[in-house]
Amino acid sequence: MAELTDGGPAAHHSYPCEQCGANVEFAAGTGTLTCPYCGHAQDVTPVGEAVREHDFAALAARQRPAPPATQEYRCGTCGAITTSDHLSQKCGFCGSPMVAEVEALGLVEPEAVLPFGVDRASMQGALQKWVRSRWFAPSALKKVVSAEQAHGVYLPHWTFDAQTRSDYTGQRGEHYWVTETYTTTDSEGRSQTQTRQVQKTRWYPASGTVARAFDDVLVAGTRRVMPEHLAKLSPWPLEQAASYQPDYLAGYETLRYDVEPEAGLDVAKQEMAPVIENDCERDIGGDVQRVHHVATSYSEVTYKLLLLPVWIATYLYGGKPFQVLVNARTAEVVGQRPWSAWKITFAVLAALVLVGAIVWAVVASQDGGTASGVYSGLSLLGDPVARESVDLYAGSRG
Repeated sequence: MAELTDGGPAAHHSYPCEQCGANVEFAAGTGTLTCPYCGHAQDVTPVGEAVREHDFAALAARQRPAPPATQEYRCGTCGAITTSDHLSQKCGFCGSPMVAEVEALGLVEPEAVLPFGVDRASMQGALQKWVRSRWFAPSALKKVVSAEQAHGVYLPHWTFDAQTRSDYTGQRGEHYWVTETYTTTDSEGRSQTQTRQVQKTRWYPASGTVARAFDDVLVAGTRRVMPEHLAKLSPWPLEQAASYQPDYLAGYETLRYDVEPEAGLDVAKQEMAPVIENDCERDIGGDVQRVHHVATSYSEVTYKLLLLPVWIATYLYGGKPFQVLVNARTAEVVGQRPWSAWKITFAVLAALVLVGAIVWAVVASQDGGTASGVYSGLSLLGDPVARESVDLYAGSRG
C-alpha cells in the first residue's frame, strides 16, 4: 500500500513493498504495483468513481493561488531531499518512487489518468522497427533503441467539452455550363472554328445557423514537448482512462501542466473552428461555398485534466539532441531524425552508376558490342539480378 509522508506542502506518497520492504512500481499493462527485487505484486485498487467533467465557468470564477515553483521530496527509503517541479519521479539517490500530493500544491488536480500499457520491452521493439524504417539515417540513430536511453513520463493534457451555436454569412455557388466558340489553326495554317463547354458559377448570398456538441477536445498541457510531435501520437484511447490515483504514477515521471486551463480553452476553440466552418459549408449547400464570417457562442463548457503516458528517448548526433516519443498505449512512434550525408551521397553515386550501366548497355546493343562492357559497370553495384539480365541479353545476341 502507498504511504503518505507528513510535511504539509512537501507531503508525498511512497511505495514500500509489503513483502521485502523495497519499493514497488506500477507495472505497465498489468494493473499492479510490482517489486523489481522480490517480484511481489500488489493490486492497484480502483478508486470506484467515474471520470467526471468539471464546470469551466466555476473554475474561471475561482481564485487559484499560484503554486510553488518546486516542491521538496523527502525519500522515505534513504532520507534524501530532492527539489523538483515534477509531480512524480524517482529519488535521485536510491531510485525510490515518489508521488506528490497534488492537492497540497494548489494545482488543478488530475481527474483521470491513462495508465502505461506498453512496457519497456515492447517500447524497445517499437523503436527498433521505427529505426529500421528510417532511410538515410546515421548509424547513431540505433542508439535510441537502448532501453536505458528511454524514460516513462506522464504528460498533462486538458480535455474540453462544449455546446456550440454558430451564425454564419457566406455565398453558395452553383455551376452551369455555356458553349463557347473559339478559333484554332491547323498544321497547314488554316483557321478552324470549334466549340467547347465551359463551366461557370453563379453566386448567391447565404446565411444560417449551425450547432455542434464537442467532446474531449484534447489540448497539450505542457510546452516541454514539441506540440507537433504530441499531435502525431494521436489517437489516444481516452475511453480507457481511469479515475486518477497516485499509484499509477509510481516509478514514472509526471510533468506539471504549464499551460493554464484558460489558455488551453483558447487552443481548443482554435481546434473547433475548422470543424464548425465545415458544418457551415455543408449547411450552405450548392456546388461550392464561401464562408465570409462565423460568430460562435459556447455553452456548457466543461474540462478535465488528464495524464497521458509517453516513453521519451533522446540521443545526440553532431552535438545536437534529438527526441523520439512512443505512445505508451498504442506503441506509435514519432520523433526527430537526422540525415546521413554519406549515405545520401552513396545512394546518389549508386544511382548514377546504374544509369551509366543502362546507357552503356543501350550503346553496346546499337554498336554490336558484347555484354562484357556492361559487366564492368554493373559489377560496381554487385547486382546479381542485373548480371543475369545481361547474360540473357548476350545469349539472345549469340
